[in-house]
Amino acid sequence: MNIIYLKSSLEDLKWFFYYYETVFVAGQEKAQKQFYSAESLIESNPYIGHPRQNEEVREFTIPKMPFSFIYRIQEDRIEILRVWDERQDRINFE
Repeated sequence: MNIIYLKSSLEDLKWFFYYYETVFVAGQEKAQKQFYSAESLIESNPYIGHPRQNEEVREFTIPKMPFSFIYRIQEDRIEILRVWDERQDRINFE
């Protein structure tokens, strides 16, 4: 299955890369490796994330990082709804 980043995740992606390029530069290389590793895990094991209140939406926390992939599984793809900075307030992703 392919991963597709929905429009709703674009600002999150910008923030993720901005944060590690400007705020926590020392963690940039490790963060990028963790990000792409987590992305690969989801791609090869779509049900690795735990279901949220709405069973269609799942969440997978990037190991050793304060970010989570919020996604849903479709027949032919995995849709990333958000790349959530867990230090922010929770919102309803369903």
